[in-house]
Amino acid sequence: MGRGDTEIQPAARADGPKDSRRRGAVVAALMLAMALAALDSTIVSTAVPQIVGDLGGFSVFSWLFSGYLLAVTVSLPVYGKLSDTFGRKPVLIAGAALFLLGSLLCAVAWNMGSLIAFRIVQGLGGGALQGTVQTLAADLYPLKERPKIQSKLSTVWAVSAVAGPGVGGLLVAYADWRWIFLVNLPVGALALWLIARYLHEPKRDSPARRPRVDWAGALTVFACGGVLLTALVQGGVAWPWLSAPSLALFGTGLALIAVVVLVERRAAEPIIPGWVWRRRTIAAVNLALGALGLLMVAPTVFLPTYAQSVLGLAPVAAGFVLTVWTLSWPVSAALSQHVYRRIGFRNTAMLGMGAAALILFAFPFLPYPGRAWQPTLLMLLLGAALGLFQLPLIIGVQSTVVWSERGTTTASVLFCRQTGQTIGAALFGAVANGVLSARLGGASDLDSVTRALDSGAGSEPLRRAIADAVHAVYLGAAGAAALAFVVLLVLAPRKFPVITE
Repeated sequence: MGRGDTEIQPAARADGPKDSRRRGAVVAALMLAMALAALDSTIVSTAVPQIVGDLGGFSVFSWLFSGYLLAVTVSLPVYGKLSDTFGRKPVLIAGAALFLLGSLLCAVAWNMGSLIAFRIVQGLGGGALQGTVQTLAADLYPLKERPKIQSKLSTVWAVSAVAGPGVGGLLVAYADWRWIFLVNLPVGALALWLIARYLHEPKRDSPARRPRVDWAGALTVFACGGVLLTALVQGGVAWPWLSAPSLALFGTGLALIAVVVLVERRAAEPIIPGWVWRRRTIAAVNLALGALGLLMVAPTVFLPTYAQSVLGLAPVAAGFVLTVWTLSWPVSAALSQHVYRRIGFRNTAMLGMGAAALILFAFPFLPYPGRAWQPTLLMLLLGAALGLFQLPLIIGVQSTVVWSERGTTTASVLFCRQTGQTIGAALFGAVANGVLSARLGGASDLDSVTRALDSGAGSEPLRRAIADAVHAVYLGAAGAAALAFVVLLVLAPRKFPVITE
């Protein structure tokens, strides 16, 4: 054979002009939905001063981001199972409608508490957008053509996430912060219409009995994920890690994990079925994507601070240092098919992650204070390496399951990546603050140090301390990359068991 995992996949049937137009309309809707989900993860950031000035609630404004993230993450497994049970179309329409309802409610919020609550509603819809869009992309295209649609979605996600703060700033400057949410309505309505009008899923064989929804499992998954992610998001920020709130939340979360296992074992149609972790391929991809979420925290959270505080760049220039990886990531993802068709999904992902580990490990060896082009070049290379890693794994794992398992599988992969990012933010935040405290001889954290730099107080020692803290974070990210490499080497099969469709 000699050409990797894709040999047993048959060529796609040629579509007629009508089918091609219909599929093109559905793809446009998926891209619009993906853009909405990506924009809303970042667009609020530049509007926080205006929102706080209007509604108050400065002490809890971080929940505008945390609440949305929590809702998206914990709802992913539920939507994945529902899409396998009832089809992608009703789940995507319901999720998009919920997202738009949340957007409308956010625009009419009367205080910070109501805005946070409505952001959570928005996030519950956003979970359906993220998971179902990725699943539908695999449904619409055979294996040979999936890199095209996935690279399009990756590009939309990258551009939208990067453009979010700029779009938010423009709307706040020339209109009102409420337009940040109102702008979702026409875009989302168009996506909804395209899905309702053009998406026609093939009829599947009716089950012998009516599908049963595991509502008890859904509620326990929501509760468990919400408690544990809240502990990770707020620990070390709203309260110390070893304080009573942290210990209570982690203890409750561990107890709820036992409840989830008990409920799911007894359920006829569990939200998180056991086969997700019993199958080597899916388990390995879940763990590897979790490590990807972990390592992504280093550049996305800490690099802008490094660029401004250590390199002395303006915020716009610092943002550019980070955004260059959105140029190389989609290009590398689109070209990855030429690699995995020759050496297989696993080996291609290992090649990408091995390169990523070396790039992350090289960051602490950059000269101090250095020049802007040096971290920019590393970010460009890192984007190319991660594009070679992520897309083959997602396409590969989606191709190892039948239609009725694809939604659950895709959701589990995205859930693990989101959870990895949450864990990474907490873990690397603690690492950075620990290094700063050791270097500065007292209790210090990254926020207070960067504020001191902005005021011009004792710049040189503080700059060196920030550089050391970010270097430690990047070493931790290199360790996460090495962990992903080892997981794929040990757990993933050399050739993914691709199913002929």
